[in-house]
Amino acid sequence: MNSTMKIRYIGDPILRKKAEPITEFDQKLKHTVEQMVTTMHLEDGIGLAAPQVGLSKRLLVVDISPIVKNEKPQACINPEILDSEGECVEEEGCLSIPDVMEMVVRPESVTVAYQNVEGEKKVEKLSGWKARVVQHEIDHLNGILFIDRISPLKRQMHINKGRIPATY
Repeated sequence: MNSTMKIRYIGDPILRKKAEPITEFDQKLKHTVEQMVTTMHLEDGIGLAAPQVGLSKRLLVVDISPIVKNEKPQACINPEILDSEGECVEEEGCLSIPDVMEMVVRPESVTVAYQNVEGEKKVEKLSGWKARVVQHEIDHLNGILFIDRISPLKRQMHINKGRIPATY
């Protein structure tokens, strides 16, 4: 049974907490990953971090197959950016901040260390959309929202239009 999870929205305190490392690599974790992937797909997302579904755990899922052919859903547990290169600007949105899209500057490629659902350590160099999505989701694990990375003027505009709360 692949039930879905409830998305948490801006203003929920869990989105501002630094998530806890995962130490148990068991069936419960695999089930959580499946639920997160299902939820992400139902919400038309390409990335989802555990805090966005109310879990303060260092876990994210990404599936950029709507943008890049032959990609598959992937879980990254306890991810950490080891290195980054370049710079690129792309429009980002977030399932936890509906109706807000803004241009965000991020490194173009990143080297990420993480564990898979079996607990095996992996190191992967990511570029393009996958690098951007993983960086966005790692930000969530550290209590950072993409609107923290836009200009104060643009943020204020979204506050004025009621898209984000004044005490985001």
